[in-house]
Amino acid sequence: MVRVLGVIIIILGLVGVVFGSMFFPEASSAQDEIASQVLPLTLDQIDGKYDLVTAAFNAQMAIEEPAIQGHTGMPSALYDYYGAQRALLGLAKANMGTVKLVRYLGIACLALGLGLAATGIVLVVKK
Repeated sequence: MVRVLGVIIIILGLVGVVFGSMFFPEASSAQDEIASQVLPLTLDQIDGKYDLVTAAFNAQMAIEEPAIQGHTGMPSALYDYYGAQRALLGLAKANMGTVKLVRYLGIACLALGLGLAATGIVLVVKK
């Protein structure tokens, strides 16, 4: 009975190792895709640029929003530009967070899978 349980635990551990090793290439390819989409910015510049664009958008919004809400004016091209930049940089930030999460999940799956496989081997060998 203990051997059967050990074999099941080994199989679950190997599945965890396989899934963990699958997460790393996916995270790397997603990070490369994000990097190509935000050029000429580098990935470490996204947060700073987002903060700058958000401040500029908020300043422009403070100027134009009363006229827009009062239906006496339309958003300017600068207002639209800052809004689009803010949205796109926000998506890039969110996607980078997802990449980090997938990478951490890969590490966790690998560690858990190796631990389960080792535990299963001990159970099988110990009888």
